[in-house]
Amino acid sequence: MTTSATLPSGLRLLPFPGLRYVPERVGSLAAVTSPPYDVVVRPDGVDYLESADPHNIVRLILPQADTPAARNDQAARTLRDWLEKGVLSADPEPALYVYEQRRGPMVQRGLIGALALSGAEAGVVLPHEDVMPHVVTDRAGLMRATSANLEPLLLTYRGGDAGAGAAEVVERTALRAPLLATTTEDGVRHRLWAVTDPADQEAVAADLGRRQALIADGHHRWATYLRLQEEHPSPTDWDFGLVLLVDTVRYPLEVRAIHRMLRRLAPADALAAVEGSFRVRPVDGPLPLALEALADAAERGNAFLVAGDGSFHLVTDPDAGLLERTVRRDRPEAWRRLDATVLHATLLDAVWRIPDTPDQITYIHDAAATVEMAERHGGTAVLLHPVREEVVRGLARQGVMMPRKSTSFGPKPATGLVLRSLG
Repeated sequence: MTTSATLPSGLRLLPFPGLRYVPERVGSLAAVTSPPYDVVVRPDGVDYLESADPHNIVRLILPQADTPAARNDQAARTLRDWLEKGVLSADPEPALYVYEQRRGPMVQRGLIGALALSGAEAGVVLPHEDVMPHVVTDRAGLMRATSANLEPLLLTYRGGDAGAGAAEVVERTALRAPLLATTTEDGVRHRLWAVTDPADQEAVAADLGRRQALIADGHHRWATYLRLQEEHPSPTDWDFGLVLLVDTVRYPLEVRAIHRMLRRLAPADALAAVEGSFRVRPVDGPLPLALEALADAAERGNAFLVAGDGSFHLVTDPDAGLLERTVRRDRPEAWRRLDATVLHATLLDAVWRIPDTPDQITYIHDAAATVEMAERHGGTAVLLHPVREEVVRGLARQGVMMPRKSTSFGPKPATGLVLRSLG
């Protein structure tokens, strides 16, 4: 069980004995990794990753079977089998892990550890998006069956003190030879180090005990952690959850939008329905050029790029009266102006009358994949421009939730480099 000494009342990031792939038992470390479960576009992405290596982590995070119970049982059996055969092995002593991602000029470093969930009640860990209950139920079933945290959440905090304990430990550790290094096919080089020295761990604890974190990626997994903690009376390992903490003063994250694919609405019907309530105008492609037009329009107000039939249209300038009738008024003005707010409250609910259910709306992180899927299924791609991090953090500090799937922070940690077993 994860234990703790007397620690400050802020973030509590504890060491744990990580489960890691044994390099000699797999084709390559790059071949067994995966993006986070919600970034993998099913089923094509799952099939591709499964074929990359028979031990790819996608077999645990997105097992393929006919029912949720069968999927969870399959993941549990697979994990037990890999442990028994030595494909995965626990590190000999508890550690915090320094994790680095590098591609070209981009470098991101952070700390992976077991974060105390008590921070949720104290306002130390700030969510900023609502969650979909069925996804939490799905993730809870998987974690419950495997008794494991299979992939870390991405959390950010504002540190920035060059001499502060956590920053100093991260930078000094990254000068050593890593536990592992691999380059994934997207060109990102990943390196991982273990921090086992008690003095270093204490320095990290003292520093993070003064900090507050924002959930950048993984709201559904965070909600799952809290649900499973309720099921297991404290103290247990379920009082903690696997996270990656990144100081965004030192390593600013990219903030990207999450796009929508409306499965049962054709682009022509979508555009016809908004005529008179929004301004609609065609823009030139290809997609990168159309996205530039979206970015330019988003500087002046709400803007959406609609695609799916080979053309691109900007939808902008919503009718003020329509917004007053459809967007709730008991929220800060920054929330009421969000593109995601207007998309869901005005376009999806009032104009298009599309329920936010999996059979109607697919959420996709990549713009090109969203357009391609819409064209393949005869649906409508609705592309958004990203929200600035300071807007997200400001709303979170007020306790205001953004519409779900409003933002995508990155780069996201690769799944499969370190796992956490719960007893």
